[in-house]
Amino acid sequence: MAKKVPVLELLNLRVGFPGAEIVKGINLEIHEGEKVALVGESGCGKSLTAFSILRLLPNGAAINGGQVIYDGLDLATLPAWQLRRIRGKGIALILQEPMTSLNPVLPIGLQIAENIRAHETMSRKAVNERVIELLDLVGIANPRERARMYPHNFSGGMRQRVMIAMAIACNPRLLIADEPTTALDVTIQAQVMDLLEDLCSKLNMAMLLITHDLGAVAQWADRVAVMYAGRIAEMAPIRPFFTGPRHPYSQGLLNSSVEDDWHYTDTRLTEIKGTVASSAGEKGCAFAPRCPFAAAECRGAPPPLEEVRKGWLAACYRREAIQALQEGAAHVPA
Repeated sequence: MAKKVPVLELLNLRVGFPGAEIVKGINLEIHEGEKVALVGESGCGKSLTAFSILRLLPNGAAINGGQVIYDGLDLATLPAWQLRRIRGKGIALILQEPMTSLNPVLPIGLQIAENIRAHETMSRKAVNERVIELLDLVGIANPRERARMYPHNFSGGMRQRVMIAMAIACNPRLLIADEPTTALDVTIQAQVMDLLEDLCSKLNMAMLLITHDLGAVAQWADRVAVMYAGRIAEMAPIRPFFTGPRHPYSQGLLNSSVEDDWHYTDTRLTEIKGTVASSAGEKGCAFAPRCPFAAAECRGAPPPLEEVRKGWLAACYRREAIQALQEGAAHVPA
């Protein structure tokens, strides 16, 4: 059987600012219809990784090496005019704060229509009908009337639905969602994530979800990649990850989080002690100064990302110790 070609493939991607490399050789692939979560603490390089896919980097940041392969093209080196054809059509992006992403002086229907006109050849009537269809699809009542309203007329949850409508307007193959529920209350967060899951299923769309919320990861993702200090620490299918992670940082994240679908602790929540070390002069495993399992070998060369079993990778010299701990302490609800 031929190997399934991924929608997106990051190959040894390196991104940074002058004098500081933030993303340090990421390898990640996402397949059609798959929902992959990228998690880790603030500053680990999650959002920079996501923005580098479409080369929407902040001032001073640049891709220093590696490839971003989409549809046989390397987006890291693609001419700007070709990349513009892919942004919003092949790959779409949802940002975490819709109020700052929407134009406050334009009706939301017009803003959605702009994306359609940029990529599709359609009559004005067809574009307007597509806008109404999209608003209805994302669950906005009275879409014909609401299309004429402005962002300030909508609640935070409704504005995020408008952003989703804009993102899926041209049926992208990949949706990048950067903390899409950060500014929303818990009930609305669930509604937005349910909507994204439903759209991925209906449109056979892949999604890269950038988040801190492990509960959201457990409920809505198919696979998780854990980042620490610019590198992938662990990558695994959801259930194995939550029932027995193989990296001490992953274990620390779970031990400091509340109950989710597959994992809970009956002991007091614990923090990950210490802080992220500076990348300057970094040697060995970046997590070693905070790791309760660290040994001399951890302070030599950075551990490679190696296969635990099919589809499950971890970058840790002490995987066996983590496995022994999990087998003695993990509890899987019946």
